[in-house]
Amino acid sequence: MNNSELEKKLRGAAGPPLGTDYQETFPRKVLANLRSDPPGRIPAKHAWRPRLAWAFATAACILIAFAAGHWHGRIAADHDVLADAKLVQETLAMFPHRVRAILRDEHGMHLVLSDNEDVPASIPIYVRICDGQQCSSLVTFSGQEIQIAGQTLTVLSEANGGIILEGKEFLWENGKSLHAAKNLRIQAKNLGSITM
Repeated sequence: MNNSELEKKLRGAAGPPLGTDYQETFPRKVLANLRSDPPGRIPAKHAWRPRLAWAFATAACILIAFAAGHWHGRIAADHDVLADAKLVQETLAMFPHRVRAILRDEHGMHLVLSDNEDVPASIPIYVRICDGQQCSSLVTFSGQEIQIAGQTLTVLSEANGGIILEGKEFLWENGKSLHAAKNLRIQAKNLGSITM
């Protein structure tokens, strides 16, 4: 039997006879069943328990998410990504002898590249400068000029590991502000094992 023969046979078959009383009472029976309590439903006096459990679970999730975000934000604020040796090493590997500086300020991260491969191989120097609550940091190399606090400064590394920042009217050396703005807090260090 193919599909068309089966279809003819099904269309030719008569449905069960429905009485007139069935057609009149059927809609009322359906509505009555919909209005009555289905079996297994929680009685109204205990209906608040699942809602209360969901409310507590939702509140707990919100508190955990808020605490985790607050905790992560505090760690992120305390930790400067430019002090991370892996980030600096991977950036230097992508642009060999072209990275003049990697900067991080209130506008985000910036990469300052030389047009040619003329940046000499040396140990990277990490510098962080804060002016009140506003902080910026950078990684550069000895002999490079940078823009900090509205001035052009040259970053120099001493043979003993000390760091000097010097400009036209600016001099800072190894944690001592010799001739720099008093409100600036400056930290600087060699990033040691990383070389270009």
